Amino acid sequence: MFRERLAQDAARIQAHFDLILGALDDIDVTRAMAYATQGGKRLRGFLVQESARLHDVDVGSSIWPATGIEALHAYSLVHDDLPCMDDDDLRRGRPTVHVKWNEGTGVLAGDALQTLAFELCTRPEVGDAQIRAELALTLAQASGAQGMVLGQALDIAAETAATPLTLEQITHLQAGKTGALIEWSACAGARLAQADPTPLRDYAQALGLAFQIADDILDVEGDVEKAGKRLQKDADAGKATFVSLLGLEAAKSRATELVETACAALDGYGASAETLKDAARFVIARDS
Repeated sequence: MFRERLAQDAARIQAHFDLILGALDDIDVTRAMAYATQGGKRLRGFLVQESARLHDVDVGSSIWPATGIEALHAYSLVHDDLPCMDDDDLRRGRPTVHVKWNEGTGVLAGDALQTLAFELCTRPEVGDAQIRAELALTLAQASGAQGMVLGQALDIAAETAATPLTLEQITHLQAGKTGALIEWSACAGARLAQADPTPLRDYAQALGLAFQIADDILDVEGDVEKAGKRLQKDADAGKATFVSLLGLEAAKSRATELVETACAALDGYGASAETLKDAARFVIARDS
C-alpha cells in the first residue's frame, strides 16, 4: 500500500508542478526550476498528503503544500550542489542544475523555487487565512536559520573545525538540515485540519533522524547508480557521521530503534496510520 500511495502522490505532485511551472515564461530559469523538481522519492510531499488523509482533509487542499514542500526541498538541493557549497555534479542520476546551465541560473532557480513554496502554501485553495498563515510561519521556521539553513551552516562550519563533531552535535545538525522539513511535512495534515500535531511531530522527529542515519549508511554501502549521486563524500572529507561515530552495525541498530519509536508515536490513530508506519520502515530500507 505504501509504495503504491507514494507513487500516486509523486505523480500528483509532478502533474501539479507541470501545471504551475508550465504557466511561467519559458526561459532558462523556469526550465531549470522544472528540471530540478523532476524525479526523487517525493517523501516530504507524500507526508503532507498522507497526514492530511489521516485527518480527512481533501486532496484539493493538501496538494498545494505538498507541492510547496517539494519546491522548497528542490531549492535546497540546487543550492547545496553549487560550487560554493558541496560542489556536486550529479543529482538524481543527472547533471546538477549549475552544471547543465550555469551557476547564476542555479542560484536564481533555487531562489524562485523557495519563493514558489510559500506561494503554494498560501493559495486560497489551501484553506482559511489562519491555516495558510500557520503553514507559512512554520515553513519559514523549518527552512530558515532555526531549521534547515541552521543545519547547513553547522555542516559547513564542521568542514573546517579543529575536531570532528560529537554525536550530540551531529544529531543537532541533522535535526535542522534534514529533520526540520520532514517534521513540517508530517505535521502539515494536522495543521490543515487545525488538529493537534504533537503525535505527528514525535513521529517525524524519530523519522527524520532515522532518514539521516540511513543516508550515512548509504554513503558507505550504497551503489552510485541507484543512489543517483556521488557517495563516500563525507568519508573523503574526513567529516564525522553517524556511521563514523557509532560504527556501521550500531548505526543500523539505532535507525531501527528510531523507526520503532516513530511507529509507536502513531498508535493513537489506529489502523489509519499504517501507511505512515510503512513510510518509516521504508526510510531505512531504501537504496537511494
